[in-house]
Amino acid sequence: MKVHLFGASSSPGCANYGMKHLANENETDYPSAANFIKKHFYVDDGLTSVETVEEAVILVKEAQALCAKGKLHLHKFLSNNREVLDSIDATERAAEIKDVDLNYSDLPVQRVLGIRWDIESDNFSFRHLNLTLYFSPPDA
Repeated sequence: MKVHLFGASSSPGCANYGMKHLANENETDYPSAANFIKKHFYVDDGLTSVETVEEAVILVKEAQALCAKGKLHLHKFLSNNREVLDSIDATERAAEIKDVDLNYSDLPVQRVLGIRWDIESDNFSFRHLNLTLYFSPPDA
């Protein structure tokens, strides 16, 4: 099978399998990118941390090259480091930051894997419902 239609309950699993298979097939040429895809990806979201700007820049380029081997276009990149963002073509960045002036503007809050990520402060948080609005204590 060369194409999978999305929307089926199996779609996330198929996407995950395809990404991991692609990483395994190209591990020799792109060891860091393959490790990133195998260990830090869920379906179509990748989230990782590296020690230096240089490592991040190389990882982005290698991950894109690895995915291109499978005819996949890896894009919508975000980083909490402006130097890393500046190294990524604006067309390859997440839509919310394509038009952000990296020298002056604050970076936005973004959702990643169902978690809120304040890119500027590099903090994660959850949104929750105030259940007291929906449930009242039983009458005494």
